[in-house]
This record gives sequence, C-alpha cells and structure tokens, in this order.
Amino acid sequence: MYHDYVLIKGAGDLASGVACTLFRAGYRVLLTEIEQPTCVRRKVSFAAAIYDEEITIAGVTGQKADRWEDALSLINNDKIAVMIDPWQQVKGRFIPAVFIDAILAKKNTGTEIQDGELVIALGPGFEAGQDAHVVIETKRGASLGRKIYSGQAVEDTGVPGEIGGYTSERVIRAAAAGTFRALLEIGDYVDRGDIVGFINNQEVKASISGVIRGLLYSGLEVSPGAKLGDIHPEKNQLVCSRVTDKSLIIGRSVLQVIENSQ
Repeated sequence: MYHDYVLIKGAGDLASGVACTLFRAGYRVLLTEIEQPTCVRRKVSFAAAIYDEEITIAGVTGQKADRWEDALSLINNDKIAVMIDPWQQVKGRFIPAVFIDAILAKKNTGTEIQDGELVIALGPGFEAGQDAHVVIETKRGASLGRKIYSGQAVEDTGVPGEIGGYTSERVIRAAAAGTFRALLEIGDYVDRGDIVGFINNQEVKASISGVIRGLLYSGLEVSPGAKLGDIHPEKNQLVCSRVTDKSLIIGRSVLQVIENSQ
C-alpha cells in the first residue's frame, strides 16, 4: 500500500533544497538520515535537525521526529520531518507515493524501483528504468537537472564545482583519521593558512581566503580525505544560509517528474 507522502533518503544540502521545493508545492515531506550525519553545509541542511532538534531553511522548518507517528504529526502540520532511519525501516512499513534517493553516494546503496510508487534517484550510480523510474543529473553544466528515463547520470569526476575560480581548493579535507574539533564557526571570515580546527592535535588550515560556508560538527570521527568544511571565496556571510541554485534546479526537475507522473 502506498502512502501519500514523499520520502527523501538523505538530508544534506542538495536533498534539503529538493525538500523545500516540494514542500512549497504542497507535498508532505519526510527525510531520513543516519545517526551522525556528516553534513558540512549545516545552515541549509535539514540533517542539522538530528543534532539541533529543529532548523529553518528559507522559511521552511524541519523538525526531528523519533517515531513515525511523530513524523506524521509534523508533516500534517506544515513542517518537514527528519528521522534517524539508516536502514529505511519507515519505507518498509509505510511505502511512500514518492521515494527519492538523495544521499549522493555516487553508487546505489540499496535503492530499488519498488521502494515507492514513483522512485527518483539523484546523480550517478543508478540505472533509470532498473534502479529507479527516473534519474536526475546532478553535475553542473548545461545538463544539470536533466530528467533521465533510460540510462545513467554522468559519472562523478571528484572535482567540486567552480566558484570564484576555485574548485578543490575551497573544500577542507581531513589529512588523517581522528576526532574533528572546530575552532571557528560557519560565517567566520578566514585568510589562507588560518587554523579552522584540529583533528586530534593536527591543525586543519584554510587553503583559500573567504567565508566558512560549511563546517562539520565538532566531536565527529573522520577518516582520511573526509570533507570537513567549505570555504566560499567571497567574504559574504549571506552565502552561508543561501540555498544553492544547483539544488533549486534539481528540485524543480524532481517536481516536474512528480507532476508529470500524475
């Protein structure tokens, strides 16, 4: 039996932009996450509700729900619900009208075409018509947001999108494994070489100057190469809480797929 709600697997910044788009279009939205999501762009990620209980993004409020009954109450009262559900138990008990895999793992971690009446997958790693009904292109460029009904999205290059002439340089990554401890906050201005935080006793430094647009929560365990933060080259604090054009484009494509399927 399909239930009249949208279930989004993942609550990072891109998934959250999609959630905001669908919420404004009148859909009831539930997002699921792991127990300790490693969201960097916390100001625009509903995953932050796992830590902070509630977050408002572009006027849309997401709140943590401990049980399906709590989530149902929230989505029936003009809020987005966020649940810890790494094994997708909700999906198994209450099959959604629309299921969206938005974790951007660059591979299929278990999504199946029967997971919802309509199944949409974001980014590479999925075969449209086999793993999902529709795949949405997430690579920046002329094809961003393309609706794929047969085939796959473009493979991930591992290179972040260019902003202000910078790509990989604007992403702060862990050089070693350990416990991350932030010294600065999202919205702080930095110059190249400034200490942003520590992994154990090892300094984590800014590779470019700008504003810290995203930063991992302190106390989380990280592995080598893990994304710790994101620096925007423009020293403008407004970008920290701004939903990206990328997520809005993808959100509109998802909305079009849903509406065209009805």
